This record gives sequence, C-alpha cells and structure tokens, in this order.
Amino acid sequence: METDILYIVMPAYNEEANIGTVAREWHNVVSKIGPSSRLVIFNDGSKDRTLECLRQLEIELPQLIGVDKPNSGHGATVQYAYRYALEKGADYIFQTDSDGQTLPQEFNDFWDKREAYDVIIGHRKGRQDGFSRVFVTKVLKWVIRIIFKEKIIDANTPYRLMSRDILDKYLDTIPKEYNLSNVLLTVRFVKGKANVLFLPITFRPRQGGTNSINFKRITKIGKQAVKDFRQLR
Repeated sequence: METDILYIVMPAYNEEANIGTVAREWHNVVSKIGPSSRLVIFNDGSKDRTLECLRQLEIELPQLIGVDKPNSGHGATVQYAYRYALEKGADYIFQTDSDGQTLPQEFNDFWDKREAYDVIIGHRKGRQDGFSRVFVTKVLKWVIRIIFKEKIIDANTPYRLMSRDILDKYLDTIPKEYNLSNVLLTVRFVKGKANVLFLPITFRPRQGGTNSINFKRITKIGKQAVKDFRQLR
C-alpha cells in the first residue's frame, strides 16, 4: 500500500543522448514507490530531439510526465519543477539532473531515511565531472562560509530529497528566475535550522551529449552569485 507520494523532477536541456536511459532508470524508482508517484521531466526549451524523445517515452513509461516549457535556465526550471510537484500533491520531492551523472541505485538510502529528516542532500564525493566544476564547488563552499557564515559541505548537489512541508516553507524565499536556486535553498534550510542530512553519493562524468556550461560561463555565474549572495544575505 502506497503511503507517501514521491515526485522525481529533473530539468532537461538538449539531452536527447541521455534522456532514454535516464528516464527508464528513474522510472523504475517511482514505479516501486507506488502508482501515484511520478517522474516528471521538464524540457527547458531544448533545440534537439529531447521533447520528441520524451513524448515517445511517455507511451512506454506510464508514470512519466514530460512537461515542455520555454528556456529559462537550470535554476528557474528547478523552481518551476518544485512548484509543479507541490501543486500536484507530492509528499516528497526529489530532484536530480538528466545527464546521467547520478545513480538511481543510491536513492533507496535517501528514501529509507525520509521520516527522520526534513531534507537529505547528496555529497558528491570523489567527483568525476572535471576539474573546473570541482574547483567551482570548492570556491562556492568558501563563499557561502564567508557571506552566510555557514559551513555547508555541498550546497548545489542535484540529488536531494525534500519533504513538501520544508520545500513549501522556503521556496518562496528564493527569487524567481534565480540561477542558483538549489544553492540558496540549501543555505535557507541550514540557516533555518531544518533537519538536514548530507549523504555521500557517486557523481559520474556526463554520460552523453555536450556540456552546455564551459569554464568561462561558470566563472561568470560565480561572480554574479557573489553579488547576489551579498544582496540576499
């Protein structure tokens, strides 16, 4: 008997190379939770065949929903996804990305601990996604400690399970269209004394396709983040 409804949400931008494998793997997770749980993939204005692939996958996977939306970037799409899940009545919302870097096999440990914590966030230990991204994460950790006076091991991980109550409480404190929504949400959770657990997870290289964020763009996002954090503090 299904007791808790889980919505797994993920943004997708130009992910035709990965979307089939990722959707099937994560659909297995929601189907085991119960018939009312859903995997919702948000096509963020992709320019490739991501949307077409999603429509075909919906025929194959009964608990998959593909949502098409104009391009707004990762942070804004994540916020859109969270609001969608809350409106649909999810008890728990889990967010990950559609590039195949995370493992569905590690989800059970999060789900089994859901009643003991408000939020469970993955800690990317031994990352395999390149020096530039690891470097940015380390810098981000330092910036958060300086500006917000909080020591957070991994604030931006796209592998997080949240209760509807805690997400509903803090989601509206994040500016709409904000690029680093997950980072700021994590800070809000920690500063608000939510019961947060960080669990180590595997973080693989992108499994296919091309990364849309290069080092130059990462640097630009980082500089803007520092300005935004100062204002939002």
